Amino acid sequence: MPPYDHQINREMTSEIIIYHDLPFRYPEYEKVRARDKYLNPECQPICRQTAAADVYRKYEIEKVKLKEVLANQRARVCFTSDLWTARGTVMSYICLTAHYIDENWHLNSKILQFYELKSPHTSEEISKKILECLKEWGLEKKVFSITLDNATKNNSMLNILKGQLQMISGSGLLCDGKFMHVRCCAHILNLIVKKGLDLAKDVLHNIRESVIYVKASSKRRDAFAACVERVKIKSGAGLSQDVPTRWNSTYEMLVRALKFKEAFVSLKWFDSNYKTLPSDDEWNRGEKICELLKPFSDITTHFSGSKYPTSNVYFTQVWRIELLLRKFASCDDEDVAKLAQDMQIMFTKYWEDYSLILAMGAVLDPRMKLQMLEVAYERVDPTTSASKIKKLKDNLEMLYEDYKAKSRTCSSSISVTPNPHDWVNESPLDDDYDNVRMLLLLFMLLVLLVLLLLLMLLLLFMLLVLLLFCRIFLSLKKASELE
Repeated sequence: MPPYDHQINREMTSEIIIYHDLPFRYPEYEKVRARDKYLNPECQPICRQTAAADVYRKYEIEKVKLKEVLANQRARVCFTSDLWTARGTVMSYICLTAHYIDENWHLNSKILQFYELKSPHTSEEISKKILECLKEWGLEKKVFSITLDNATKNNSMLNILKGQLQMISGSGLLCDGKFMHVRCCAHILNLIVKKGLDLAKDVLHNIRESVIYVKASSKRRDAFAACVERVKIKSGAGLSQDVPTRWNSTYEMLVRALKFKEAFVSLKWFDSNYKTLPSDDEWNRGEKICELLKPFSDITTHFSGSKYPTSNVYFTQVWRIELLLRKFASCDDEDVAKLAQDMQIMFTKYWEDYSLILAMGAVLDPRMKLQMLEVAYERVDPTTSASKIKKLKDNLEMLYEDYKAKSRTCSSSISVTPNPHDWVNESPLDDDYDNVRMLLLLFMLLVLLVLLLLLMLLLLFMLLVLLLFCRIFLSLKKASELE
């Protein structure tokens, strides 16, 4: 057993606090200290202040490592940022996350900054904070895009930030920052669905009130459980009440309430105080609304993924939503049709022109490419599909040409020992050119080696022939001497 090392113990304690998201007072817990003493009587306890200092020291070490990784990052970096206010403390926070693909083609997401934002929350102040963070991490010349929610303030903030980045890096932003602003897809979905659900409050009133009634007391929950058993429904997950801040909680409430439809009918027979049993029309309307919301819930979950790329699926998912809204906007239920039509208005506001940079992600997906987008545009609106495809092609070519131009600028650099900043504007397509040149060089070396080998074989053959002639000559000379 190795001897006790207090420094190692402190390092492991800080890692436990970080990994398990524990409070700094964790090492002061009575039972934790008792266990440590039992495992090793020489163990020296530490206080919360020491634990906090160790955690911060660990943060500083990892920050230096990440800065080195980002300094060597040759590709562009995408960012996401969000600003919100905590309800309990009324304190505002801003978070900036970097997303990049490393040299091993692994997707990485790193939180660069998470800090309190003091008032005033103006566009100038927010852009200043983001720029300070980019400079601190040495990424001000590697920005490709920033994804933000759809607050009006973000538009002016991004225009300010774009101008500041252009001044710092010259023409460092690709296509003068045309593709820099990406609107958060999940937030747009949230706005569209909320618009529809605001109008559906009256439509869903009795279903919501039924759920609230059952969950109001343990006696009613027991009575409802008996009704569930009476109508032979496999319970599984129980009823769920929605909350105003999360639209998908309304979808979850509908899914579960529809499952227990017969149990609510049974409850009506045994509980005279239950007055909000939905009618058959209300249940049917709830089913249609649930059918309408299900794709939104699935797509939001897909968009919110962090372990896989999502830009390549954006176009197809948005296309599905447009077709879905068209379908329900012309259904036979007037209330559901009105709901879908109002959601269409919100959809048109944000997505009338599908995001170009994210449509490019679909083009670069080998499963889709441009042909799939041509079919999708044609199905939505045949009269504008050709112009949309042309616009997409033109912008894709423009982005490629800008990458290529910046690649040439970097390759003509006179720096003998390139540093990470020399590669800031290099095109990722350079890797392909480098690979081709490397393959050609290897091929030429292989040809030279083969020629050299052939020459050596020829020389060896000539040497053998010469030796053979010499032997024959000596034999003839010896024979003549004997005669």
